[in-house]
Amino acid sequence: MTTSPHPRLEIRDLVRVYEGKTVVDHVSLSIDPGKVMCLLGPSGCGKSTTLRMIAGVDMQNSGEIYVDGNLVCDTVFRVPPERRSIGLMFQDFALFPHLTVGENVAFGLTSSTGAEKKARAKSLLERVGLAHFIDEYPHQLSGGEQQRVALARALAPRPSIMLMDEPFSGLDNRLRDGIRDETLDLLKEEGASVLLVTHEPEEAMRMADEIALMRGGRIVQRGAPYNIYNAPVDREAVSFFSDINVLRGKVQGALTDTPFGQFLAPGQPDGAEVEIVFRPQHVSIDFDRDGKGPNPTALAGTPARGIVERARFMGSESLVEFRMDHDGQVLKATVPNVFMPKPGMPLWLTVRRDRCFVFPVE
Repeated sequence: MTTSPHPRLEIRDLVRVYEGKTVVDHVSLSIDPGKVMCLLGPSGCGKSTTLRMIAGVDMQNSGEIYVDGNLVCDTVFRVPPERRSIGLMFQDFALFPHLTVGENVAFGLTSSTGAEKKARAKSLLERVGLAHFIDEYPHQLSGGEQQRVALARALAPRPSIMLMDEPFSGLDNRLRDGIRDETLDLLKEEGASVLLVTHEPEEAMRMADEIALMRGGRIVQRGAPYNIYNAPVDREAVSFFSDINVLRGKVQGALTDTPFGQFLAPGQPDGAEVEIVFRPQHVSIDFDRDGKGPNPTALAGTPARGIVERARFMGSESLVEFRMDHDGQVLKATVPNVFMPKPGMPLWLTVRRDRCFVFPVE
């Protein structure tokens, strides 16, 4: 078996302008065979528009789209959507109500015989656990079952690329994780390369081999989920994945003084203002001992005292908010299991140096 030297899907400098506004701004990415990439970002950042251009249902103002190294669309040449070997799955499953489940799955198999269509539909329905519904109609199925039928229908023609636009957003939370995992298993079995659009970081982390983080029509960061989460490009990238705390300070000799001690700010000029960003789960809490906290350490730095404002149990963890003594700023800490200190209680906080991100103030 030979490996193609080309990505399964490659887009180069895609631009889309609507009514004078650039909604997709020079977006480039590539996906290798059998891999899953998530376009992740807030609503209105250009994710779905990018997907529609790749599918061929929208036309770019400039840029090129390639499948297996072959040009399928630029601003002059255009392969019709039905000839791109691309499957589509959107929020609205859009099953045909007058067709049975089996007929829905077989709908796109235009070049197959009746027997081949039925065999392919039955095979896919068996793999999603719905073969017993083959002669039923969509209205007789639950939302989760309809989603799996839509997936089987999209995969029936054996597309080399699957485009998925928020396909799980309409599902009950209890069903969502299981159906995501089932979907991913089936896509991997079929060998399809997947471009999944979502605004949910958890979904992207769960499903993607690679994440492309979008904002304002651009890809601002791209990488494996671990790297995107642990080496964010800016403050907004940190906050997209979790709550954050932010300290501000000025740089002097590549160091920034804060109530939690000094932080390194390499590459920042003296006098520059920086933000030190850290997540609530990287705040440690210690008890007050007659107005004193724990001793400073190289890893945790200097402790700073805060007064508990509120504490809430969130299920697997507790969220505690503090009003800090030094400037009245509110900081958040999360603690595994149940930790419910009373409002007004003084406690000492420390922040892991290796879990902080330092960014220049823009």
